[in-house]
Amino acid sequence: MDHREFLLGLFDAAVSAARAPGLLTRALPASRGRPARVIGAGKAAAAMAAVLDQRWDGPLDGVVVTPYGHGLAAGRIEVLEAAHPLPDAAALAAGQRMLGLAQAAQAGELVICLLSGGASALLCVPPPGITLAMKAGLGRQLLASGADIAAINTVRRHLSLVKGGRLAAAAFPADLLCLAVSDVPGDDPAVIGSGPTVADPTTRADAAAVLRRWRIEAPAPLWSWLEDPAAESVKPGDPRLGRAQFRLVATPATALAAAARRARALGVRPVLLGSALAGEARALGRAHAALALAHARRGGRCVLLSGGETTVTVRGPGRGGRNTEYLLALFEALAGAPGIAALAADTDGIDGSADSAGAFFDPAARVEAAARGLAPGPFLAANDSHAFFATLGTVLHTGPTRTNVNDFRAILVDAVPR
Repeated sequence: MDHREFLLGLFDAAVSAARAPGLLTRALPASRGRPARVIGAGKAAAAMAAVLDQRWDGPLDGVVVTPYGHGLAAGRIEVLEAAHPLPDAAALAAGQRMLGLAQAAQAGELVICLLSGGASALLCVPPPGITLAMKAGLGRQLLASGADIAAINTVRRHLSLVKGGRLAAAAFPADLLCLAVSDVPGDDPAVIGSGPTVADPTTRADAAAVLRRWRIEAPAPLWSWLEDPAAESVKPGDPRLGRAQFRLVATPATALAAAARRARALGVRPVLLGSALAGEARALGRAHAALALAHARRGGRCVLLSGGETTVTVRGPGRGGRNTEYLLALFEALAGAPGIAALAADTDGIDGSADSAGAFFDPAARVEAAARGLAPGPFLAANDSHAFFATLGTVLHTGPTRTNVNDFRAILVDAVPR
């Protein structure tokens, strides 16, 4: 078996299963000539908009925003591009425009919201007195702190005029349908894109607690806003959400199931470890190394599949992301065990600060590392996992995939018992 070809095939199957065409077509209601206005944000927003434009036979207009490089033509729906993971002026303009479209919706009209991972940065309308630079500075600290996505989005929901149910509230009394691609562990609608169309059970006090727990240095206007009752998000039972619906069209589990089917077709037994794994990337890599070694001792051939979203507490100056950090910790913990290959990549094609989706290794890469005298430890200490795998030539470059169901990890165990 060609280990690299096998792992890359599984990743392709996972990403393909989470792309817009088939998924969105099944989730769309019958248009029956009804007019619709579209708003949306995220890494899959342009692809979703293009499918919606093709499938909707009634009048259609609107605008969506996606990261730079993720755009494509979507017919009647305008596609904007903005920065990710930290918002820029283009994100602010896009957010203000979508808020205006929602506020202009009338009773009896239909608003379709296309939501996917990345929307939290791309839908940016800060409250009065809070600047874009303040939000970007806060986001930079949160992303480097080790806080998980649920905690980060708790803060985002309370420092926005569109998140935490506010976009749906703005569209009331129009009908609103949100079609979402989940990129978060547990598929919580309030966390996906910071929940612009659903109720938020967390409070501004919870947001302040996140900042304190992770020792985030927030400027005074941010603290002042969190003390203002106006900072509270839209809560369960709010009548302004009475005409809003939410449908998941793809999840991390969707991608893992497709990879498992591909593995079975190739005669390899899939072992599903879960689609919502979290925690420090390097800790999970070491834990999965122990599992892989246990399977190797039993012999035979299997592939350990997992998804979710880990975190990285950044302490060094290197480049990389949570997937390459996970993979490097896994590589180190396997300690040269034969017959094991692995891949870890983000399904959106971008892993952290690197310009890659992730990386992979196989026994040949381990031989190459030994020949070059590459030791994982110093690279892990510097959070420089991308450089390690770039030196081996096993970085995975896909470009934007225009979907996002979070991380994909596969460990192939192809071993005889010891």
